This record gives sequence, structure tokens and C-alpha cells, in this order.
Amino acid sequence: MKSIKIKDLKPEYNIIDIRSKNRYIKSHIYNAKNIDENNLIDMPYMYLDKNTTYYIYCSSGIKSKRCCKLLEVQGYNVVNVEDGF
Repeated sequence: MKSIKIKDLKPEYNIIDIRSKNRYIKSHIYNAKNIDENNLIDMPYMYLDKNTTYYIYCSSGIKSKRCCKLLEVQGYNVVNVEDGF
């Protein structure tokens, strides 16, 4: 699985924040979209395109790593943001 450090993210990347809406509202990475972790895992076709790369983060990096593994198996191009936000 691919991973990246938060400091290496670029504004033009497709960044997804899988934390709660409340945490997202308080603070998030510029240009990140907030998509609930369960929705993203259960219905990735609603949010993702298999021809696009997405950078996924959570608070600590644990949930995003698990999420990336599950999405990768389904053929999505995802990169885990190490250590979270």
C-alpha cells in the first residue's frame, strides 16, 4: 500500500478526510473533502473513480490505513496519509 507524509500533500491532490463531520468542521487539510469512513468503504463507487488517485486521512492514520487497504483490494488508487491529521 502506498503512503505519504502530511507535509508532502499538495493542494491539487484529491484529499479525503474520513473523520467525523464535527472534527472536519473544526479543522481540516485545505481542499479536503469529508466523506464518512463507513460510506466510503461500503459505497466507494458513489465517491471515487478508479482512474483517479485519492489521498485519505483520519486522526491517527490507523483508520485511513485500514480504509485504504479495503479500497485498494476493490481496485481504487488510494494513498494513506501516515500518522493522520
